[in-house]
Amino acid sequence: MLYRDFGRTGWQVSAIGMGTWNIGNQWGEVDDATAWATVRAAYDAGVNLFDAAESYGLPNGLSEERLGVALAGIRQQVFVVSKIGNWGKRTGQEVPKSSVDMIRLCAHASLHRLRTDWHDVLLCHEGNIEDPSIYLEAFEVLKQEGRLRFYGISTNSLEVLEKFDANHSCDVVEVDYSLVNRSPEEALLPYCEQRGIGVLVRGPLAKGVLAGKYDENTVFEDPVRQSFNRGGAGRAQYESILAGVRQLQERIPNSTDLVRNALQYVISHPVAPVAIPGAKSPAQARANAAAGERLLDETERRALQV
Repeated sequence: MLYRDFGRTGWQVSAIGMGTWNIGNQWGEVDDATAWATVRAAYDAGVNLFDAAESYGLPNGLSEERLGVALAGIRQQVFVVSKIGNWGKRTGQEVPKSSVDMIRLCAHASLHRLRTDWHDVLLCHEGNIEDPSIYLEAFEVLKQEGRLRFYGISTNSLEVLEKFDANHSCDVVEVDYSLVNRSPEEALLPYCEQRGIGVLVRGPLAKGVLAGKYDENTVFEDPVRQSFNRGGAGRAQYESILAGVRQLQERIPNSTDLVRNALQYVISHPVAPVAIPGAKSPAQARANAAAGERLLDETERRALQV
């Protein structure tokens, strides 16, 4: 596993991290033992950064709960990133983020589920927020309490990021970026590089579609990707992703090689991002981690672009 500087934090983090959305049953059923084993397999393969969110899981919070159990005994050796802003939204009982205390409430509840006393990184999970001042104030209070080390936002919008970072206040940004979604390369990633912001890459495998195992006739049963099915709101996006994957498969027909190259493409960007692919099994966690053993040079990166 390769390790790199993570923005201005001073940390050395693994080039491949692990996203824990997938161990919360929203991507299909995973039992407790498998979820815990998946996290430990990633750690044993060199992963030292794990990403979660208060809202991940069925029920809400299950991903954080499982991650907290899995990290027992190794919490001091890893970095945990979580996100707040969507608790209860999926079930129609959204927690209002109308005061500093409400943000603190969500953060403290997240710490309880994670079985830890501090967040290494806490992110605002409202990617289109117009006024982030409540989060910024609350995150500073959490730092003063000793509950938070660094903070940032999960967003695909440079405009939103600039608002959050108006006073150089954003330490970390999480952004959707992959071989079939290269739009962050235009402005958002260069902005992060200039400002010294650590970058987490979610969706590096385009919700698994970059594994090359799906086609127009695939029927997704998990709630995350059901909109990709015929007649769904995400169908056009899915077909666009498939078109890009087909172009890649002409050059990289092997699925394992395709996944590895897709992950290596994003971690090889000059801003030195950390990719956080999800996993539902120890074998998948180990395969993802293996991609972090080398970077692509610029010629190799250009050859993969579709």
